[in-house]
Amino acid sequence: MTEATQSKRPQWIRQAVDFGALVAFMAAYFITRDMIKATWVLVIASMIALAVGFVLERRLAPMPLITGGFALVFGVLTIVTDDDLFVKLKLTVQNGLLAAVLLGSLPLKKYPFKALLGSAIKVTDEAWRKLTFRYGLYFLAVAIANEVFRSPTAVTAIWSALNLGTPDPNGVWTAFRGVLWIAASIFGLSQVPLILKNMTKDEEPGPVSPDTGL
Repeated sequence: MTEATQSKRPQWIRQAVDFGALVAFMAAYFITRDMIKATWVLVIASMIALAVGFVLERRLAPMPLITGGFALVFGVLTIVTDDDLFVKLKLTVQNGLLAAVLLGSLPLKKYPFKALLGSAIKVTDEAWRKLTFRYGLYFLAVAIANEVFRSPTAVTAIWSALNLGTPDPNGVWTAFRGVLWIAASIFGLSQVPLILKNMTKDEEPGPVSPDTGL
């Protein structure tokens, strides 16, 4: 096995770990059509993802820790209360807080995003400022979109306006999570030119994903 292969393999595994909990959750819901059972799968998969991530990197990386931690807290609340409100609210709270922290840090010329991803990519402070602003807006957009798609009333109104019949609100929200996964990947890739242009070291940038799990 070459050195290049050894260096790349953990990155691929890291991505699989990051998105494994989301994939497991979505599969569980569409198989069972039961949000509580799917949340059980989410909680277990999130615990496994954090454990595997720790074994691979000998540490808990900030972004996986944040998303995995939120998934565990809101997942447990969902199971204990038997109310899927909490697992749906997780995205709004998590992304809303991240947006507030990132956008609020800009006037202070502080870039907490650098602390979250600084070990993955090495860029200039000006690039960190731009990334902080872009991701702040992205997280805010996700929080707002989640509020729309987690609301049965809003989903029903949208489906009615589009003449799509009677929707399954839980199914629509779960599908929205899948679309958001794709959107997160596209958004992350769209930042690569900025990163490459402002690299401070001659190295390949690591994967940049604003939401590494559900």
